[in-house]
Parts: sequence; C-alpha cells; structure tokens
Amino acid sequence: MIILFHNGIKPLKYLDLATKEEFSCTEKTIQKSLFKLSTTYPKELLIWCNLKLKSFINYSEIKFIFQHELILASYGINKLGDVSSNIGYVDQHCFINVKKEVQYPTWIMSGDIGGTYASIIQQSKEIITLSQPFGLYLSSLAKLSMPKGLFCYSAPMLLKGDFRNIKIKADSTNKLLFKFVKRHYKIQWIFILFFCLMYYQHKIYLASLCTSLFAKKLGANKINFKSIHLVSTKSNITKEDFTVDVLIPTLGRKEHLKNVLKDLSKQTLLPEKVIIVEQNGLENSVSELDYLNNNWPFKIDHTFIHQLGACNARNIALSKVTSNWVFFADDDIRFEKDLLDKSLEYINMFGASSITISCLQEGELENNKTHFQWSGFGTNASFVENKYIYNCSFKSEHEFGYGEDNDFGMQLRNKGCENLYIPYIKMLHLKAPIGGFRAKIYPEWEKEIVVPKPSPTVMAYNLKHLTKEQLDGYKFLLFVKFYKKQHIKNPVTYYKSFKKRWNMSVKWATKLMKYEV
Repeated sequence: MIILFHNGIKPLKYLDLATKEEFSCTEKTIQKSLFKLSTTYPKELLIWCNLKLKSFINYSEIKFIFQHELILASYGINKLGDVSSNIGYVDQHCFINVKKEVQYPTWIMSGDIGGTYASIIQQSKEIITLSQPFGLYLSSLAKLSMPKGLFCYSAPMLLKGDFRNIKIKADSTNKLLFKFVKRHYKIQWIFILFFCLMYYQHKIYLASLCTSLFAKKLGANKINFKSIHLVSTKSNITKEDFTVDVLIPTLGRKEHLKNVLKDLSKQTLLPEKVIIVEQNGLENSVSELDYLNNNWPFKIDHTFIHQLGACNARNIALSKVTSNWVFFADDDIRFEKDLLDKSLEYINMFGASSITISCLQEGELENNKTHFQWSGFGTNASFVENKYIYNCSFKSEHEFGYGEDNDFGMQLRNKGCENLYIPYIKMLHLKAPIGGFRAKIYPEWEKEIVVPKPSPTVMAYNLKHLTKEQLDGYKFLLFVKFYKKQHIKNPVTYYKSFKKRWNMSVKWATKLMKYEV
C-alpha cells in the first residue's frame, strides 16, 4: 500500500507502508503524482490523504473497503466532494444525494481521503493533463468508469476518530461545474444549468457558460477493465449458507406461476422456500392454485388475500422471510436450472449484497455488456441479503402508481446496500396478459379541479430521494417538456397553471406519505 499525502493543492510526500520509507514529491499536481505512482507501483493499492487527516486514517478498514481491484472510494469530511451540489440541476440520479453515514455508490469523489488500485489510475491518461482540482479529476475518472464496471463509493470508514473540527476547503465553484458538465453531459445541459442558476439562485454565470463551450467532451472509449482479474477478499458464501426465499406476488396467472415453480424445482441449487401471495379482488373468491400441495422440493408459504396491490402483497411476503437471501421474482418469468448457482457465483465474485439480473422479453437484446452499479431496482429479478431488508418495505404511497421498486432500492442504498446490475445472468420475462379481477383505480386527486402534475406518486418519490437542486432541476425540465404537450400557449398563463398543478402534486404527495389517503 502506498499513501500519497498532499495539502489540497500540491502533493507533498508518499509513504511505502511495506518498507515504511517516505519520499518527497516533485510533481506540480496531485493527480500527476498519483499517476506516476501508478506506474512505479503497478500492483499496489494507492491511497491519497490530505495531511490534516493523517492521524485519522482507519488502516484496519481499508482492506475491507477495497475488497477487490475494481473499487474507487473516497470521503469528503466537510462536503461530499469537489463537485458543486448544483450538479443536481442537471442530474437526477440516485448517485447525487449521498447518505454520508454509510458506504454509498457515487461518482462524486473527494480529494480529502480515498484510494484505488494503480491499474485503475492507469486508465486516466486522457484526463490527467486537464487543468482542474484533484477532486474533479477523481470525479471525472469515476463518472467515465462507472458504466464500464468500476465500483465507486463514498466510504466514511476510511477515517476514524473525531475529525469534525478539521476544515478542508472544497474547490466546488460553479465556474468549474460548467466545464465539468460540458465534459460529461450533452451540450444542452450547460444551458439548463445556466437557466436554473439564474431562476432559482438569481445569479448569472454568462462568463462561465461561454468559457465552458470550449471544454472538450470526454469519452470513455479507451477505458477498459477487462484485463483485471477480479478476486474479492470478502469471505465467500458457501452453497449451504446461500439459503434463499423466493417472493412472488400473483394475480390470475395460474399456469404461468406453475411454470415458475417448475423452473425453481429444477434448480441445481434449490431455494429454501417460495412465498406466494395470491390476490383476488372478488369478495367470495377462493384460491385457484390447486397444484401448491404437489410434491415440490421446497417449502411453499401461500397466502390468499382479497386486497389488491403489489406493494401490499410484497410486504406480506417480506414478513415471512426466514432465509439469508431473498429472490424478488414475478409470476411470469422463465429461467435455466443454474439461475441460483450463477447468482451465487457473481455475488461472491463482487462481494455483493444485492444484484439485479437481466430479465428481458422475447426478442429484446441486452445492450449492457458489463456489470455496473445500477440506479434502479428490479422487483422481478433481484437477490438481496436478508439483513438489509429489515425495516424496508414497499410504501403505500406508490401503490397502483409509480416508483415502488426504485423507492425500495433507495431504502437499501441508504442502509449501505448498493444494487449491482449483472447482465451475464439471463431470465425471460413473458409479460403475460393481466389476469384475474382488477378494478380500475380512481385516485382521490383526480377529483380535484386543478389536476396534479406530476402524478403525486412520482412526486412522493422525488420529495423523499432528491436533493433540493435535483427537485428544482426536475421541475424546470418538466415545465419545459410539458409545454409542447398541453393546450395553453400563452407562456405567462402556462407558468401560473403549471405552478398550481405542481403545488397540488406536492400537497397530495405529502398526504400520501402521511398515509392520509
């Protein structure tokens, strides 16, 4: 392990932890010094640390944070990193609103303390010469590399002790942000950023906008991690310890569900239990699943209810979980006999606690060629370690609406459980016709004279999981996009109408989250 110490602007010295030798740095920037170390020590883990934090380095946790070679992690003590929070105006993904108390997936990196293997730094040749602060260099590397399979985190366990009184300035200016956005997003986003700053913060950054036009867009074509042999130092889960409960809500798909059970019964690694929550809205109806008492090679826990709703059904199923892992499945999927075996293989390879596997319809092509940290969550194709689902649930504010799966994924992330997308394992999603009795749901807000925009179920997700800047950015984009799709063409009248509809959505979303509906 090599530790590079710096003062936030320039590299100072580096320490070879194996030999205890210290060497002075001669490079002008921290990133150039780090890159040089990656060529001098090509197999080593490289740690960077502001000299003010030297006595707070948590050496005992470093080996657990960097459990394999495809990890880039950092932690900012005063702010998240060197990217301004105004990035939320242009990016509404979950990687922006970071929960700093847990290890959380994000491409926003900090120069305060962090680390990665030399082989990862070697991929940054294209950005090493750019004139930007060290934290933005790291964030650029992470932003380009995450879609290529690099795992990037905010990792609070890099430090120990009470460092609350340590102050380190972050170079997160809006001038730098404009250039960063131009390098990593489509060109229209710098104009969106400009108008959002002007409207919400009453500031005009015309010079920053103009200067950013000359910043060259960065590409990730030359970044390639295929030569890295991935071996996690995390203890492997044995087949005996990989006990799995399968969760399946179902409604009127008797034969499709039977086929799912048949596929599960053929598994080379059998599940422990299949939890089925069958719904039928007809008051005097009874279960149609007459094959559940057949001789299946696993336990079947069957609940029959008259209340419709996937959120409610999944919550009932979650309350019955007893195994170490949960497989969130659908009643209309098909898969090969080695599905659970392969899932365990990749869980061990990445040291993962939650994965979603490829689940496409007939004829659809998997466009993702490698694994990556996913911003979503699939309730029809995910494995999650049981210890993380405690106190997590599918919220009633999303019932019959939008966002229950992504909301559940956010609950997991906020507990330190990221979700990886694994395209190498495949299932078939039949998208079978909707079965059973399903009454059309008429939400209470449809009775309002002013119709909410967006839907209150969408707004509920946004209010819970977006930063202020992200919510304002979402509002601005919705305002612009929706203008073409509605009949009011007078801009002033449209603005007043949109504002009323937005406020109505906030009102109903707040009611939903308080379970008043």
